[in-house]
Amino acid sequence: MDEQEKAIARFEAHRPHLRAVAYRLLGRLDEADDAVQDTWLRYQGADLRHIENLGGWLTTTVARVCLNVLRSRAVRGEESFGVHVPDPIVTHEGHTDPEQEVLLAESVGMALQVVLETLEPAERVAFVLHDVFAVPFDEIAPLVGRSSMAARQLASRARRRVQGTSPTPDADLAHSRTVVDAFFAAVREGDITALLTVLDPDVVVRADYGALHGTAPREARGARTVAEGAIMFARYARFAQPVLVNGAVGVIAAPGGQLYAVMGFTVRQGKIIEIDILADPARLRKLDLSALRE
Repeated sequence: MDEQEKAIARFEAHRPHLRAVAYRLLGRLDEADDAVQDTWLRYQGADLRHIENLGGWLTTTVARVCLNVLRSRAVRGEESFGVHVPDPIVTHEGHTDPEQEVLLAESVGMALQVVLETLEPAERVAFVLHDVFAVPFDEIAPLVGRSSMAARQLASRARRRVQGTSPTPDADLAHSRTVVDAFFAAVREGDITALLTVLDPDVVVRADYGALHGTAPREARGARTVAEGAIMFARYARFAQPVLVNGAVGVIAAPGGQLYAVMGFTVRQGKIIEIDILADPARLRKLDLSALRE
């Protein structure tokens, strides 16, 4: 193996980790792949002889690329359609391929990923790198253009936001699946009373339609409101197929074999407290669901 082949092999060994970092920071799988590719180009142009910790260098490099993307989003004022649900990672229950295992290894579920979308770019980078990937603040500080102490404060502020708004789901997936199955049974039967028994009184539903249905409600709160809204979509309930969404209980709805929506559920203390729905056709077309057909 020549030096070029060795350099390629070293980068490829880090690619799954870099994609996981980029996904946590950007919430979009296609942009995460672009960020990793940009990191590869920078790696090719770097003098590797002066890099003592290649893994650390690659992690901070991909984070810098992602920070630029996040800042660009803020300048362009993206997400003008309201609610934005990050790209879901959809897998079979009981089966995850090795690449997906790396993406899901840090257990950043859909509920937390949604909260990350509300953070300022520097806050998101400081929190994700330190709290999720254990990058020291001394290495984060140059990325965000702050002192180490200021970077620590960014992460602390983000942590308070996350702890205040991101519910901790039940760990028992089997029980959570039972709760979600009961939800869909009630939807199919049009049973409001049964729905109210599985919905938390303060349940939140977020739906991301992209540019489609510009006037459609994007967020609903409260068990009664959510239950009544769910009944309106009863015709899709019979097409619900159980999957895992970011490692938690979810479903895909694909009437006629056409993917209509991916739904992730957060179940806490036996009640559904959050439902995140991606129903943007443009983004659904980009999802790789080939593993579900195996």
